[in-house]
Parts: sequence; C-alpha cells; structure tokens
Amino acid sequence: MAPIDPPAPRPDGPQPARHSAESQLGEFLRTRRARLKPGDVGLPDFGRRRRVPGLRREELAQLAGVSVAYYTRLEQGHGQNVSVEVLDAIARALQLSETEHAHLTHLAKPKQIRKKKKLSARPQQVRVQLQHLLDAMEGIPAYVLGRRLEVIGWNRMACALLGDFAALPPEERNMARHTFLDPVAHELYGDWEAKAVEVVSVLRLEAGCYPDDPQLSALVGELSVKSEDFRRLWAAHTVQKRGHGTKLIRHPVVGELTLAYETLALPDNHDQHLVTFHAEPGSHAAESLRLLNSWSTQPA
Repeated sequence: MAPIDPPAPRPDGPQPARHSAESQLGEFLRTRRARLKPGDVGLPDFGRRRRVPGLRREELAQLAGVSVAYYTRLEQGHGQNVSVEVLDAIARALQLSETEHAHLTHLAKPKQIRKKKKLSARPQQVRVQLQHLLDAMEGIPAYVLGRRLEVIGWNRMACALLGDFAALPPEERNMARHTFLDPVAHELYGDWEAKAVEVVSVLRLEAGCYPDDPQLSALVGELSVKSEDFRRLWAAHTVQKRGHGTKLIRHPVVGELTLAYETLALPDNHDQHLVTFHAEPGSHAAESLRLLNSWSTQPA
C-alpha cells in the first residue's frame, strides 16, 4: 500500500534567506541520509555499486512512511508546513540523536521556533554577581560564553590557561575565532580536531535556533573564507550541545595537563554558559594548575 502523505508543504509565501533554515534543512537531511547504509536500518543490500553514498531518498521515504515526492520536497527546503509526526518519523528513520532531532525541528519550523526564541538587540553582558563568582574561583579557570561562542566574561586563571581575553578587541573575543584563526590554538589543544568539531557543532545548533542572526551569519562567512578546516567541518552539518569531558592542554609555561571541563547553562539566561576547568586531586595536572596560578599572580 502506498504511504498516505500529510498535506504537501507549500513553497509559496515569504521564504527565509538562503543561509537560513530553508537551505540548511535540505543540507542537513542529505548529510544525515548519507551516513546510513541499508544494513544499518534493516534494508537488504544486494552488493551493487550505489551511485550515492548512504540511503537513497526512496529508501528513507519508505522507512519514514511518506512518499518519495514528499520527502524530496523536504530535502529541497520546503518544510514550513510539515507536521511534528512526520518530523518524528523522519528523525527515527535517520536515527537522529536527541540534539539532532531538535535541530531538525528548528530547521523545518523556523517561524514557529522564532516566536519562542527572539534575539535581544542589547549587547551580551555578564551579571556583576556572576563576575564576582568568576573572580572568587581561585585556581579554577572559568569563563562565560554567550551566543555565537562569544567570550563575555572570564577570570584570571582562564586568561592564564587559554590566553589574555582582556588584551583582545571585543569583536575578537570568540571561541570560534580563537579555534580557527589563532595559530596558537593548534598548539594549545592536544586534540585540535576534536575541539574544532565541538565548536562547529555548537555553531550549527545556534544557526538552527537563530537562522536570521546577522552577526552569526557574518561570523560563519568570515570563518568560511579564512579557514579551510572550518569550511570542511561546517559542510558536515554535525550538531551538539555544549557539554562536558576532558581536554589535553599543551601550555607554554607548565607543559601538558589533562583537565576536565563542565559547561553549565545559566538559569536566568540560557544563551549564556559557564565553562570551568578542573584537575583530578593529587594529579600532575592539579600540580600544574597550582603552578600556573602562582605564575599568573607574579608581577609583570
């Protein structure tokens, strides 16, 4: 029996900019489809050479229970009227993670999402009390990220570990710029590729939430022009939330140290996140942090 389609998504009416959700929707669906093989989803693979990587459109449509024509229109960016049920079915067929599923929803229904998430025109700022907390975190590198991975607050140890944010012009205090445009970053992060993937994945998620943010579009455009690595990773359409884990830092003063990091969303502003680094008690990294703290307090 042929699948019964929901009402066809209509391309007429006002359309978002090509950089926004319309173009991103098709690209995201294609990259997620390309990473799956028939065997991954229980379909037979007869060993014939496939003209495209991953699943064919008709295979994905069959798994999601929609027609090929309907799914094709979604990949062409016409998802303004797609239902939640259809998005859920496509997400299951593509085996999307929870974060990827949420990203797909933002891309397919940008107008509805923007009603809930409006950009403030005011410059991002750190509350005075939060800055006091940062300063009181003696021996713990900590900073605050705003939208677009802008570094909007930090303490002395964060500067000692990662570089002097205060010495940079405000427009250059950005973790994406630091990662891709600062040559020091390649030496600083023991696994630079993992750091770069993390940065791009968070920016992709931001672009899905705020498809009409001109400053984010400008940042992505600049990085795409100036960094081949950024262009490569941006084309992969990976998305992930800010999280936690470990990083190997190769510091020019105290040498290598493996630090755990935590990323915490602030309760009164979910566009701002507090990032902290800490070492396992008694470890070599803990001693290195102690030395770094002592070094950073010495007069110039």
